[in-house]
Amino acid sequence: MSRVYNFSAGPSMLPEAVLKTAAAEMLDYKGSGQSVMEMSHRSKTYQAIIDECEALLREVMNIPDNYKVLFLQGGASTQFAMMPLNLMTKNGKADFVVTGQWATKAQKEAARYGEANVVASSKDKTFSYIPKLDKATFTPDADYFHICVNNTIYGTKWNTLPETGDVPLIGDISSCILSEPIDVSKFGMLYAGAQKNMAPAGLTIVIIREDLVGNASDICPTMLNYQTHVENGSMFNTPPCWCIYVAKLVLEWIKNEVGGLEEMKKINEAKAKLLYDFLDNSKMFKGTVVPEDRSLMNVPFVTGDEELDAKFVKAATEAGFVNLKGHRSVGGMRASIYNAMPTEGVQKLVEFMAKFEKEN
Repeated sequence: MSRVYNFSAGPSMLPEAVLKTAAAEMLDYKGSGQSVMEMSHRSKTYQAIIDECEALLREVMNIPDNYKVLFLQGGASTQFAMMPLNLMTKNGKADFVVTGQWATKAQKEAARYGEANVVASSKDKTFSYIPKLDKATFTPDADYFHICVNNTIYGTKWNTLPETGDVPLIGDISSCILSEPIDVSKFGMLYAGAQKNMAPAGLTIVIIREDLVGNASDICPTMLNYQTHVENGSMFNTPPCWCIYVAKLVLEWIKNEVGGLEEMKKINEAKAKLLYDFLDNSKMFKGTVVPEDRSLMNVPFVTGDEELDAKFVKAATEAGFVNLKGHRSVGGMRASIYNAMPTEGVQKLVEFMAKFEKEN
């Protein structure tokens, strides 16, 4: 069996140790005689899995006690509607910084339910930077202020969070969750689709401050009300059981094998430096993001020639470096180097890029 280096933006690589454990326990989870895939979510065995997953997430991310952790479905995209239906209910206003496709979609969905103000945008330069903010453009009585902390498609990242005062800051951390420490207390809510850095597709994590729960609008469907899921321990309906189990294995791997998020950050910074240093010194390839806003997780790059880009992607795929084609809105290539991508994978990619450059 030969495994490729998978640079997909999501669903993406999972740590090999996690896959091996999941495979070993596939038919019989810890002597239960059944797979987690076929286990009742109401069983004591499964309750222990979801409880342990939450406890690990709280420990690894250092989540304060006054925040609820929810295991939901519908992807981060469902959160675009859940946020206004639950949170844009006092003054009917929210602020958005538009730094890419997902921030755009969050703003557009919120605009269906109230005033969704764009306080800044980087659309003018294909979202290749994080815009500088002017507090004068903020809405003082907004119900929340939304940012996408790491932009998967465009490869940008917020390194300094906006100061929003009493307005709850909400962060989409789909493509950077568990990649480095984050101060949860600076946010009213964090949310993430899990398929990039912590589990297979199908699980969405929401970390929400207690005082923001219980304010849903009258038209909010029961399933989209955060209170429904808080009161039922994420068990109002059948949760994505297998995904939560794999997330638990990933959290165990981060805690026990990596040594926590500080260590994870060091590894991720070293991997990103390898690739960015090569791009900065290459005569053929160049990164598309301003250096101060570069993501540790998603690295878009181009040659400037579409035919050469296509030739590179084809050659890379044949050499075992898959899913490097860039998003259609940026073109070129994108290497997503999430937690599970080993340093060796980035080293080998850089070696391959150097060889390609020499030959072309």
